[in-house]
Parts: sequence; structure tokens; C-alpha cells
Amino acid sequence: MQYRLCKKRLLIVTGISLLLGGCSISDWYNGYYAGRAAIIEAQKDRAAYYGAESVQMKELRRNNDAYCTDLARKPENRLQEKGFPNGVFNDGMYSICMEKRGTPTFETYQSNQSKKEKAERRARGEIVL
Repeated sequence: MQYRLCKKRLLIVTGISLLLGGCSISDWYNGYYAGRAAIIEAQKDRAAYYGAESVQMKELRRNNDAYCTDLARKPENRLQEKGFPNGVFNDGMYSICMEKRGTPTFETYQSNQSKKEKAERRARGEIVL
């Protein structure tokens, strides 16, 4: 009789520990959900940035994109990386070209905003470096 009672308790404790340890809500929330939410938010920010441009700016961006893409795609400007015998697209050159021609990419815009915010915080004394 006593052996049977211990066996039931052991099964219940084992089942509960497997359930709690196997599928933790914090793992799901911090992994899948948080990553997905961050991607959706970034896509909305990107769409808002490009959607707020005037018609003339969109036309200028289209022209600059064609020019800068051709420039970064040229064989002599490609980056040499292991496993890519013909080189890869020079994204750094593309971003700098777009910025110098007056139509920075969203990533460049974000980087510049981050630098401005850091400079403002440093001026207020919040960051000491």
C-alpha cells in the first residue's frame, strides 16, 4: 500500500517538474514574442520614414539608389570574402554614397539619431566619457 502511494506522488512530482521546466513562459516571451515584436516595430518605423518623404525626395532617392547600387556593385568595388570568389556587394559604400547625395538610408538615419541623442545626453552630464 505504501509503495503504491509513493509511486503516485513520484509520478505527479515528475510530471509537474517536466511541465514547468520544459515550457517556461519566460523563454517563450523573451525569445519568440520579443523578437517578433521588435521586427514588427522596426518595419513600422522604416515604413514611416520612407512614407513621410515628398514626391521630389522619392524621385531623388530612386535616382540615387540606381547610381549608388551600380557603384557598389562594380567588380572593383566589391568586398572580397571567403567563399565568394566574385566578391560581395559593398553595403558600406552604398550607404555613404546615399548619404552624401542627400538621401540617407533608414539605417544611416537611425545611426545619426543615436549619435545626436548620445551627444545631448553627454552635454547634460548623463554620460561621462
